[in-house]
Amino acid sequence: MGLFRVLLCILFPPLAVLDKGCGSILITFLLTLCGWVPGVIAALVINNNK
Repeated sequence: MGLFRVLLCILFPPLAVLDKGCGSILITFLLTLCGWVPGVIAALVINNNK
C-alpha cells in the first residue's frame, strides 16, 4: 500500500476502496457516515488485504 493510498484512506475513505468492489465501497461509506474513524479503519483494513 503506497503513501498516496494511505492518504486517500485518511482523507476520503470510500474513494480509496473504489477498485475493491461495490460491497467494500458501500461498507466503507456507511461506516464513514457513522463516524470518520470507523470509515478510515475499514478503508485501511480493506486496502491492506491482498
